[in-house]
Amino acid sequence: MNKAYDKSARVVSKALGIDLTELNDWNCCGASAYMSIRELRAHLLSARNLAIAEREKKDLAVVCPACYTNLTKTNHYMGEDAKLRRTVESALKAADLQYMGTVKVRHLLDVIVSDIGETKVRAKVTRPLSGLKIAPYYGCQFTRPLGDYDDKEFPTMLDTLLKWLGAEPVNFPLKAKCCGGILMITNEPVALSLVRSLLDCAVQNGGECIATICPLCHMSLEAYQGDINKAFSTNFKVPMFYFTQLMGLAFGFSKKELGINQELVSSKALLEKRLEVAR
Repeated sequence: MNKAYDKSARVVSKALGIDLTELNDWNCCGASAYMSIRELRAHLLSARNLAIAEREKKDLAVVCPACYTNLTKTNHYMGEDAKLRRTVESALKAADLQYMGTVKVRHLLDVIVSDIGETKVRAKVTRPLSGLKIAPYYGCQFTRPLGDYDDKEFPTMLDTLLKWLGAEPVNFPLKAKCCGGILMITNEPVALSLVRSLLDCAVQNGGECIATICPLCHMSLEAYQGDINKAFSTNFKVPMFYFTQLMGLAFGFSKKELGINQELVSSKALLEKRLEVAR
């Protein structure tokens, strides 16, 4: 699933003239529970990525809200906490690195909507997603705690992009609620209940599929539908798409180029019905 996100992000970025270059020798940002258990070490992991990006004179565009949150936290806290900054600088120096705080961290969705804009996106649409009713799911970390590019409780950036693609974003009141994430490991019943609520909300509001911007959210909502159906006697078969896959479809790219044939819940019938995409 993450491979499909990577493939589709690269394809649509290239089509829009966004020069994505993978960060050399990057490392994990310290996501999941690490920030709560070993906060300093998590900051050091993120700081190393920031320092490498600064050395290469690049900003960071990420497709994972958890990565965005951790990298942004480190950027933010180093600017406010002199003690933390000195500790991080000392650790980076041992690795022959330094960080002056000049790197901007952004989610790719923000880059596309805010920088590329409506005119350029619409100009690339050759196969509008007309008639496709999509529930736009942002998850809990896209704007919280430090995102400043959209409303924290009721973001609209993804809704806007879907409209540019010709789709119909449905009303989705739970669009920024948590999917349970790593609770699937520590407290599965609670996580399954959270995901069930999201799926039910999407379906009840007319969503034929769900658009995601986070690989962990995508996995939670797609991979556990069978478990949810068994636990709650439901019958969810809701296709999931990364927002970049939907962009790629609207831009005329094939399912193979976008990794759409790799999903766990088949989207074949829906795409053939709405978009006449057979391949």
